[in-house]
Amino acid sequence: MKHDRRAVLRGMGTVGIAGMAGCLVEDGGGDDENGDGTPEPDPTNVGMVYALGGLGDQSFNDMAHEGIKQAKQDMNVEFQNAEPERDEDFGTLQQQFASSSNPDYDLVCCIGFAQTSALVENAPQFSDQNFMLVDSVAETEDGEMIDNVANYLFQEPEGSFQVGHLAGQLTTRNFDAGAGSTNDDKVVGFVGGLEIDLIKGFEAGYRAGVAHADDSIEVRSAYAGSWSDPSTGNEIAVSMIDEGADVIYHAAGGTGVGVFRAAQDEGVYAIGVDADQSRSASEYSDVIVASMVKHVDTAVYTSVENVVNDNHQGGTTTSLGLEQDGVEAVIGQDFEGEIPDDVTSALEDSRQAIIDGDIEVPQHPDDL
Repeated sequence: MKHDRRAVLRGMGTVGIAGMAGCLVEDGGGDDENGDGTPEPDPTNVGMVYALGGLGDQSFNDMAHEGIKQAKQDMNVEFQNAEPERDEDFGTLQQQFASSSNPDYDLVCCIGFAQTSALVENAPQFSDQNFMLVDSVAETEDGEMIDNVANYLFQEPEGSFQVGHLAGQLTTRNFDAGAGSTNDDKVVGFVGGLEIDLIKGFEAGYRAGVAHADDSIEVRSAYAGSWSDPSTGNEIAVSMIDEGADVIYHAAGGTGVGVFRAAQDEGVYAIGVDADQSRSASEYSDVIVASMVKHVDTAVYTSVENVVNDNHQGGTTTSLGLEQDGVEAVIGQDFEGEIPDDVTSALEDSRQAIIDGDIEVPQHPDDL
């Protein structure tokens, strides 16, 4: 039991875990006995603080959820989900998990870069609480790593290069499969959520991959300003399609559903993100030609496994790119066997070239 870290919140008027009605969802509960009637060993308890948009985004948060569900299946793990409704909730939820004594949370998973500032403030106050952070690094003002936070970064530009290379190869040929087809305009699109450096990295990799296929292809890009606005995503995509785009990649969370809808309505193609969205958003599988899968599930699973094995990697940063299978281009389920062999061969060649260092992938559009 870690009573010292919980003492921090005494007298602060912070409500208990159950007090955040509508934000916390019970999950991961199990039996308290083995089949022979002997007591089950104490489980490893994990608190999950998701990114804005919550579960059901068919993308980033849902991938994190898959990771903790798999950990529960494979190990003696229980978990509770917390779905913040606004940025101000991050710090409160982190504190509530860290200060809980029933149960005592062995790990708090903080999903998404937007939790960084709250975690930088909270983690030192709960110095014996294990935290993990996805998509950012928890550092002090002096640039020192915070030693109870395990950080996981993904090389999204590398995966985005791959789907850009695919988009570039498709838009320059007559491709007709599923519910879409390409045109003669050599135009593709990119739709981002918030216009921040993280998502600019997706755009940069995508643009570089498209140019690797054919540097005369035009790339339209726009940002919706939200992770959960499918209507705006749809409007942006329709505008791009009107300008000739026949393959549109989104890195916009739930906003991307609007991109899928536009692609389906207009008979062009979309590329999903974070999860294989041809499966997680299967109603659009006939136009989701591929997805840039970002294995947030692997980061969550690995961090839980480390804690179970008493090997929390606090104060370190793990980088997951193509070489580590942290990101990858996955062909949509309706397009398996439909992508020409020369296209898939070229994708494998560019993937290996990135791993070998023969292709340097830009991290920001300004680097192009």
